[in-house]
Amino acid sequence: MQNQEDDVLFKTYKNAGIITLNRPKSLNALNLSIVNKLLRQLQDWENTKTAVIIKGAGDKAFCAGGDLKENKFETLRFISTEYNVNYLIGHYKIPYIAFMNGITMGGGMGLSVHGRYRIATEKTVIAMPETKIGLFPDVGGTYFLSRLNGNLGIYLGLTSERLKGGDVLKAGIATHYVNSSRLSDLEEKLSGCTNTDEISRVLDEFNERTGEFSLTPYLQHIDYCFAADTVEVIIERLKTVNNEWSIKTLQVLYKMCPASLKITLLALRLGAKLNLGECLRMEYRMTSRASTTYDLREGIRALLIDKDNNPKWNPRTISEVTEDYVQSFFEILPEQKELVFFKSKL
Repeated sequence: MQNQEDDVLFKTYKNAGIITLNRPKSLNALNLSIVNKLLRQLQDWENTKTAVIIKGAGDKAFCAGGDLKENKFETLRFISTEYNVNYLIGHYKIPYIAFMNGITMGGGMGLSVHGRYRIATEKTVIAMPETKIGLFPDVGGTYFLSRLNGNLGIYLGLTSERLKGGDVLKAGIATHYVNSSRLSDLEEKLSGCTNTDEISRVLDEFNERTGEFSLTPYLQHIDYCFAADTVEVIIERLKTVNNEWSIKTLQVLYKMCPASLKITLLALRLGAKLNLGECLRMEYRMTSRASTTYDLREGIRALLIDKDNNPKWNPRTISEVTEDYVQSFFEILPEQKELVFFKSKL
């Protein structure tokens, strides 16, 4: 088992702080040890560096998300610290630059999308796959997904759809696109920058053109279908569209946790009107509730432990998910159990 001392690496190079998530065999998945160290180091570097660059060890992943199996005994401690890291990144005083090279999902999105600069490569694969395991987009997902153009974020949040390479830039999730073979040179140049203007010029210098957004042919349908106020109406609209894309999308939705779909839709609608801190507090209430549910245990079992990919959800169907059940995930917690931001208050 890997020593926790080297699960994340920190170094100073020229004017920058460099973070390397260092669990390549686990696709750089996050645990409590990592997020604790990230929070402390980011707080320190905010006042001492010109920029922070974060990347993942190996070529396969930036960060595949939270290590659900490792974190299950400390779920709320892990989530509380992780959300504090997300909040800090979203309000970071100096340029925070994420190299989203490889798999970037769930918690990996939380470590990248809230930063000022997000670099996609031809190896980037992003998703918020929580509805597959009985959860919902968190780590600020209700904030950034709800702010994508049209109803793209609703579509991505409900379907757990993956975007690759240049599509990540076209969707507005990345700010720049750079071939992975040039990341070392980019890191070298960024580390030598002395101010934000220099960093911006270097990133523009390395930025490359990408092809057409692969979802362009479907954006009209996405905006129409996923504008609906309920999951049931989304499904009815998909049936009305009745083409290859809508049929595939229906098949995907029917595999997702029914309760997660309804909870996610409401969370994204609410998140569009909240700031990042408010979204994270809402998500913490939701996750606190989810940590006690059958669906999350079953989702982790089916997808991560037994890997039979055959979860038995409860409620079993979308129509069985009541409004009272959905609303229970959004209830305010006792004051001592609400999410507290360690760095500063809202």
